[in-house]
Amino acid sequence: MATWNSRGLRGSALEEFINQTCEQYRERNLALIQKVPTPITPVRIEKESRHITLAYFDKKSTVDYIGVVQGIPVCFDAKECHTDNFPLQNIHEHQVRFMGDFEKQDGIAFLILYFSHRDEIYYMRYEEMLKFWNRGQNGGRKHFKYEELNPKWFLTRNGNYLVPFLEGIALDLKEREEN
Repeated sequence: MATWNSRGLRGSALEEFINQTCEQYRERNLALIQKVPTPITPVRIEKESRHITLAYFDKKSTVDYIGVVQGIPVCFDAKECHTDNFPLQNIHEHQVRFMGDFEKQDGIAFLILYFSHRDEIYYMRYEEMLKFWNRGQNGGRKHFKYEELNPKWFLTRNGNYLVPFLEGIALDLKEREEN
């Protein structure tokens, strides 16, 4: 069973940026997106601070975020990468299955990838993720390279939105209409 140690995961900057963006979208009535909590069972709690320092994951989570954008159901996972090679092991089979099922219900599933060493954010459509995933599952490379990504899906920060994923969704919808 997987364990979680709070000293190793003290909070992700990407997650915080997405949370702030989701709150701004909610305040402007553009979207309602919520962080999906990961169910854990605490094992060790510091008595004085009451902080959980060791816990077990109760079950596999689905994706990081789920919600609705102007009547369209969306779900996505946020991943951070420190190099130009993104290991596919960071995407779990149960997440791929969930996102596929979500797409079959006419929802939009995607990844937000943050290349921290470049300070760049990429919107990866489910179909693109699945292409890389299947390649790895069928004996190909177990990662994808930054150079393989389509430049039009990199998100540009504008105004106060730290992770402007609605831009990616708008482009995604346009592509779906055209195909």
